[in-house]
Amino acid sequence: MRARVILGVFAAGFLLFATQSSRAGQITGSKHDFRNSAWAKGQICITCHATHKTDTSVTFAPLWNHTNSTASYTLYSSATIDAGPLGQPGGLSKLCLSCHDGTVALDSFGGATGTTMITGAAYSPKSNLGTSLTDDHPIGFTFDSALASRDGALVDPSTPGVVIGAGAQTRTGTLAAMLLYNGKLECSSCHDVHNTFTDDNGDKLVKISMAGSKLCLTCHKK
Repeated sequence: MRARVILGVFAAGFLLFATQSSRAGQITGSKHDFRNSAWAKGQICITCHATHKTDTSVTFAPLWNHTNSTASYTLYSSATIDAGPLGQPGGLSKLCLSCHDGTVALDSFGGATGTTMITGAAYSPKSNLGTSLTDDHPIGFTFDSALASRDGALVDPSTPGVVIGAGAQTRTGTLAAMLLYNGKLECSSCHDVHNTFTDDNGDKLVKISMAGSKLCLTCHKK
């Protein structure tokens, strides 16, 4: 009898912990929760992921379901940039741009061609990046110790102690482990699509607080 009581208390405690943890950071209620849109069919995940008949060419994003952009982008350029030469976005960043470049509709998924674009009062004008990335932070470049040394004003990506997230949902490690993907800086280096490790209440889905330019200063020595 006592063992069952103890087991029951443990189970209840675990359930409470799991519930609190899931609420600490989740896509539900975030900017990427589209279930209240008629085209989302009351679902959250289906816009990007599905269980059957998905895009098998996208191997780095599980069961990808959204139509990818075929746009060609005008890239960021600066006389002071030491990264590069920059190439056309690929990988994870291209998945983000499949909605955020404004050429593919939000509801273009599962083989359907949608009509709901990231425009209008419902979306921030900055959400639609367009196909000119000349006024956006460069992406898709290798960020390594050699680049940090060559530039002189960048933090070495092997630097430890970088914390992403807030509250119960945090993770700590090197800059490379916390923010880079295959050694490259991508859209998801700063932004967390699933709102798991965000530090801004999900407003801009950033992994590190923008207060005091903390996000910027994680990579830049100024």
